[in-house]
Amino acid sequence: MRIAVVGGTGTAGSRVAALAEEQGHEVVLLTRSTGTNLVTGAGVADALDGAHVAIDASSPTPPDESMSRFDAVVRSARNLAHACVEAGVRRIVVLSIANIEKPDFDSITYYVAKRDQEETTRDSGLEVSVVRSAQWFEFAERSSAVAYADDRVTVQDWYVQPVAVSAVAAVLVREAERRKARDVTIAGPEALRLPDLVRRLLAARHDHRPVVVVEPPARGFGNGALLAPAGAEIVGPDAAGWLAGEAASGE
Repeated sequence: MRIAVVGGTGTAGSRVAALAEEQGHEVVLLTRSTGTNLVTGAGVADALDGAHVAIDASSPTPPDESMSRFDAVVRSARNLAHACVEAGVRRIVVLSIANIEKPDFDSITYYVAKRDQEETTRDSGLEVSVVRSAQWFEFAERSSAVAYADDRVTVQDWYVQPVAVSAVAAVLVREAERRKARDVTIAGPEALRLPDLVRRLLAARHDHRPVVVVEPPARGFGNGALLAPAGAEIVGPDAAGWLAGEAASGE
């Protein structure tokens, strides 16, 4: 197939693109560096020409302070859906976040935006698959919940059931290959506190900086609301496997 990977140079998108190519698909990347802009819609329909399916692994950011993160995500979803219709792409696979529908996260702007992204895409008339992923192991390396400083690492006390980005990419490509659209929620095999994961990562890298634990911005991040819901597909590796593989190789 010809697969359009939206956000194809990002953390998830780059892995999706590489895996799809390994499996023999023709891949086209939709990124700002390739001349497409989701927020404005510029170049998107042209880039989608001839694609059989689009995988949206993007994480749109506002072009300037005049636009909120919420508006950037929702506007990008609308522009992508319209461009898919214009280009004749009938199927789209959207990467989203597990449990964002819970009221625990009503105050989290990005989560609310992802809800609207899902709804906007479903209302487009396209065949839509939504892959809702639990938080990634890679959050321990770089995320809004983990701040690295010279003398410490400050970590929000999230309770998560993390999954490796490589496993997320495999599911996204798998769902793009399916003949019939469906939704799926994925999570890793074990629940753990994010500060503990960061400590294990630092130990694997012989990094002796102390971990300072702080409260998350919403109780839902720490009270179990992020754990795998009933019916979720469990995909590996576990924390030990991830640390022995990708993480232990260094930043």
